[in-house]
Amino acid sequence: MKKPILFAIDDDIQVLRAIVRDLRSAYGNDYRIVSTTSANEALEVLKDLKNKGEAVALFLADQRMPEMLGVDFLCQARTFFPDARRMLITAYSDTEAAIRAINEVQLDYYLTKPWDPPEEKLFPVLNDQLDEWHSHYVPLFQGIRIVGYQWSPRSHEIKDFLSGNMIPYQWLDVESNEEAKEQLKVNRIDEKDLPVVFFEDGSFLCNPDIRTVGEKTGMRSKASKTMYDVTIIGAGPSGLAAAVYGGSEGLSTALVEKRAPGGQAGTSSRIENYLGFPNGLSGSELSRRAITQASRFGVEFLSPQEVVSIELRNNYKIIQLSDGSTINSRSVVISTGVDYRTLEAENVEQFTGAGVYYGAAMTEAQSCSSKDVYVVGGGNSAGQGAMYLSHYASKVNIVIRKEDLSSTMSQYLIDQIKKTPNIEIISNSAVTRTFGNGKLEAIEILDLNSNTTRKAETPSLFIFIGARPVTNWIGLDIIKDEKGFVETGRDLIKYESFHKTWKLKREPFLLETCCPGVFAAGDVRSGAMNRVASAVGEGAMAIKFVHEYLAEN
Repeated sequence: MKKPILFAIDDDIQVLRAIVRDLRSAYGNDYRIVSTTSANEALEVLKDLKNKGEAVALFLADQRMPEMLGVDFLCQARTFFPDARRMLITAYSDTEAAIRAINEVQLDYYLTKPWDPPEEKLFPVLNDQLDEWHSHYVPLFQGIRIVGYQWSPRSHEIKDFLSGNMIPYQWLDVESNEEAKEQLKVNRIDEKDLPVVFFEDGSFLCNPDIRTVGEKTGMRSKASKTMYDVTIIGAGPSGLAAAVYGGSEGLSTALVEKRAPGGQAGTSSRIENYLGFPNGLSGSELSRRAITQASRFGVEFLSPQEVVSIELRNNYKIIQLSDGSTINSRSVVISTGVDYRTLEAENVEQFTGAGVYYGAAMTEAQSCSSKDVYVVGGGNSAGQGAMYLSHYASKVNIVIRKEDLSSTMSQYLIDQIKKTPNIEIISNSAVTRTFGNGKLEAIEILDLNSNTTRKAETPSLFIFIGARPVTNWIGLDIIKDEKGFVETGRDLIKYESFHKTWKLKREPFLLETCCPGVFAAGDVRSGAMNRVASAVGEGAMAIKFVHEYLAEN
């Protein structure tokens, strides 16, 4: 934790040196000492300290300075650090001004020159002031801070990105948080430029895009090599497993992810049926472990970065990225997984990110505190999301079209939900409409048996309805099934178009697409089991076939 600051200012360099010397001798172990001879420079320094999340415990300012009086400086310094103690150093002739300043700028104490010996005339006074400051001091969050509106889709996007990449941050709602308002005032930021992301180095970005935030936090979106043995597109469980096995087996490996590692599994609050974790683990924890493991083996993780197409040139794969750059690779593993289908309800698009969320949206759980929320969907992801939200919301309502959860959800989750008193199942029902003004306020629920509707007030709707493969970006003539999932292996033979494109004497490998050297693994593949363990297995298996492909080429 950073040390609080004692800030001294005096235009007389000899006096300032004496102040700093005495402060360091008595308080150097517990405080940082910052000093300057210029009041204007001091105000600039205070702005920078504020943006870095520093804490100033006490100001010690000379009264007679050429740029401004000490009282005026303390008045302006108060806008940056209103809780800091304020002391004025005066000559005997200025004591009357100091007394007036006690009321005008809420001066805490004034000290007349000289203060020798400091053990009698300086330190006891400072000790009292610092003890008073510490009695109210709450250490500031050290890290990224986001200032914005709670119901802003843009704010949600940035929070979701940082949490998905396991980057700590503090959320400051500009409508209810005084510190947020202070940050905007100090930096003269207009509310129309929100959200604003403040970084530890004191810099900030107004309404930034995700890639800029990623680069600022040290993430890499540019490839460093001219050629890779294998490029894995998508960092869900299958992609992460492929990266770990590719890197560990000596392949030059790149892993490309457009948002955050983990895919749908990464948003799960608890995975309880994954081998080797009897107490379960969160999707984010599984992702963190896997990324750390892959990095150990030299895998290059490019994120946030989006692949828009793949081109074939001879036997090489040219991967086109959304920023216009390319990656050259000898083989490719497509592991882009699936995404939740859009809810077909009136006006739902208006509130996406402002009360309507696809997936668990764990970043918004705190905003559900003591409120009734609704979950749409009856699969495992919906059950895990409902269990997580039940720790915050007063009531979680799961809306499903079927009579019960038995055909769509694992029994262990069904049993947990039954034992959770604040979760209710609304069966044979569908959400058909959303209401609100700038943010979600209510939903319409249709009873499929009686064909009647009712209106339910809620600030949050979490959607987990079915899966659609993330394959619309693939520009190659890759064969997909009727739902858009990628076909692989012997299943390709039944397609007439396969025989027109496949010209090798051998059959495709088990996870190989109709384009030699392009593989698919995990939920994006037709016939996949849609479980974390099977996705991890397919990712590892894909690398086995990559080796075989590279050996013949």
